[in-house]
Amino acid sequence: MKTGIHPQYYPAAQVVCACGNTFTTGSTKPQIRVEICAKCHPFYTGQQKFVDTVGKIERFQAKQKAAAAKQAVAKQKKVKQQEEDNRPKTLREMLLAAKD
Repeated sequence: MKTGIHPQYYPAAQVVCACGNTFTTGSTKPQIRVEICAKCHPFYTGQQKFVDTVGKIERFQAKQKAAAAKQAVAKQKKVKQQEEDNRPKTLREMLLAAKD
């Protein structure tokens, strides 16, 4: 290895979770702070927990509502367009439809 280009390695770096759990690992930083670890992660605990630090859940739900509203408007337009397409356009088409 070349000397002087690699960061310092800490074999006993302390990892501190927001839930209070701590453990050691190897890292290039002496201390690491995390929001979720294996002790508090919903996958491992079986409890549903939302970790929302920036409001991502609310933004996602707002996008879902907007998309549903937009889809409803598009569906109404499509139904209206189909009704207009089914209606006779000319006098000849109306007379032919009346004969049938």
